Amino acid sequence: MAPPVWVELGRIGAPFGLTGSLHVSSYTEPAEALLEYPEWALRQEGGERRTYRLVDGQPHGERLVVRLEGVASRDAAALLTGAWVEIQRAELPPTGDREYYRADLIGLEVENLDGVRLGRVAYFMDAPAGAVMVVEDREGATAGPRVPGRREHWVLADPEHLRHVDLAAGRILVDWPAELE
Repeated sequence: MAPPVWVELGRIGAPFGLTGSLHVSSYTEPAEALLEYPEWALRQEGGERRTYRLVDGQPHGERLVVRLEGVASRDAAALLTGAWVEIQRAELPPTGDREYYRADLIGLEVENLDGVRLGRVAYFMDAPAGAVMVVEDREGATAGPRVPGRREHWVLADPEHLRHVDLAAGRILVDWPAELE
C-alpha cells in the first residue's frame, strides 16, 4: 500500500472572534508544531483542497487559534468549519521508531494478541483519553460515521495497545479484546 500524498494534521473548528480567526484541533505532537507549516491545504467533506497561507497562530487551551490569508470575517471563517488541515507528505519530517502518521494506518488489517481479526482501520477520532483508532469488521467498509449493521472496535491508539505495526504487510497487532463486556 503506497503512502498517501497528503497527510491530515488537524481539523478546523468554529470561528474565533469577528475578524476571521479560527479554532484548530491539531493532531501534531506538540499541537503547536502545526504552526511550523506556512501553507495548509484545507479539504471539506467530499470537496477539493484549497491552499491557504498561515498568517499567524498561537496555542489556545488544548487547541490553536489561527488566521489564514484571505479569511477576514467571521462568516468566511464559518465556511471552513469542519475542514481537514492537510500537508503534503514531502514536507513532513520522517517518523521515529514506533511513530506513524494516522494516514499510514488507514486501511490496515487489525488483529489482537489472541489472533482474532478485528477488521480494518477506518478512521481516527480524538477523545479525552487520546486518539482512538476505529476498526470496522466489514470487508470493504468505507471511512466515516457509524453505519447500522457494521461492527466497530474503538482501540486506544497508544503504545500500550498498539503492539506492532507492519506497514509492509498491512497489519497491526493490538492488545485489545475482541469483545468488551
